[in-house]
Amino acid sequence: MGKMLWMVIVVLLVIWLLGLVLEIGGALIHLILLIAGIILIVQLVTGKRKL
Repeated sequence: MGKMLWMVIVVLLVIWLLGLVLEIGGALIHLILLIAGIILIVQLVTGKRKL
């Protein structure tokens, strides 16, 4: 399950970088990336899941 979380994070980062370079997606990509970052931080802080 931890592998899947990292895969989602990598995919979101790639989409975000494409959005910055090609100027597509706008705020939606930034919002999704922000949500993924918050979820990652919560998972790391609570320690309920090993990555």
